[in-house]
Amino acid sequence: MSNVSHHLLSGALSGFASTIILQPFDLLKTRIQQPDYLNKHRHNLLSPQSTFIFRTARSIVESDGVLGLWRGTTASLLRNVPGVALYFTGLNQFRAFLATSQYFAPLHAPSSSYSSSTLPKLTAQGNLLAGALTRMSVGLVLNPFSVIKARYESSYYSYGSLSEAFLGLMRSGPSEIFRGAIASSLRDAPYAGIFVVFYEHIKATLSSAASSTSNSAVVGIPFSLSAGVNSLSAASAGAFATLATQPFDVLKTKMQVRSETKYRGVWSTVRAIWQQRGVAGFFDGSTLRMSRKIFSSAIGWAVYEGVLMTMRSSKDTD
Repeated sequence: MSNVSHHLLSGALSGFASTIILQPFDLLKTRIQQPDYLNKHRHNLLSPQSTFIFRTARSIVESDGVLGLWRGTTASLLRNVPGVALYFTGLNQFRAFLATSQYFAPLHAPSSSYSSSTLPKLTAQGNLLAGALTRMSVGLVLNPFSVIKARYESSYYSYGSLSEAFLGLMRSGPSEIFRGAIASSLRDAPYAGIFVVFYEHIKATLSSAASSTSNSAVVGIPFSLSAGVNSLSAASAGAFATLATQPFDVLKTKMQVRSETKYRGVWSTVRAIWQQRGVAGFFDGSTLRMSRKIFSSAIGWAVYEGVLMTMRSSKDTD
């Protein structure tokens, strides 16, 4: 199996695992970011956000059953499985390309023989550029699936099936197919760039700590410790990147779900959110998105790098 195939398979498995496990977080976040839902439950907004989230989840379960929390899972899989596979593969290829440049290759290779990763090493600037451009490119390609996912999770649309949702979107034309694409790029590019920078820095620090506390005669971090390093690094990086880009996630969701004129453009959507909720409106659903990103990053990167390392080990022993 080629190197590209390894990354595609690892990325697809990563996207599948994180989507299945964490779909309820996405569903609840989408519902909570709906303006009419917030207006209907305005009397609860002063309650702790965790209480508001619990009430929203209970309402969904009462009306649609427990499986209602997984509404839109198929739409999420259609977007996330190829999306994560393409992102990880593209990120690896782009990082490998940048690593050949003296401007982005690290001046000194890690001195420790311990490593929890088989991925190319770059400077912070190289990781920022690779993460941002790769994520933005994949996001633009898969934006139609992102729109369908958001609308399928929303209570504004009562699609009977994914095919109905897809055909309805296609009939709407390019303006609807790429609704929220700019807001998505404004969210995804900085998120991915910040994430990769923090992920690689934290991972290098933890790997160095593992090297200093383990038997120096052993080469390489044990698989279980490697998975722990990758998970903790990804979870921490996900938290930082999520908090920094939450306002853009709110913009993207409202632009993809709402059909009113005031939600047609980025600046008009910003004004609408400001008028309705003020600064707090740009952080609606932040607890859910933060929780989901922390868990999805931990699961996704651990699965991705774990599968790659397993494939590499199997190939070396053949």
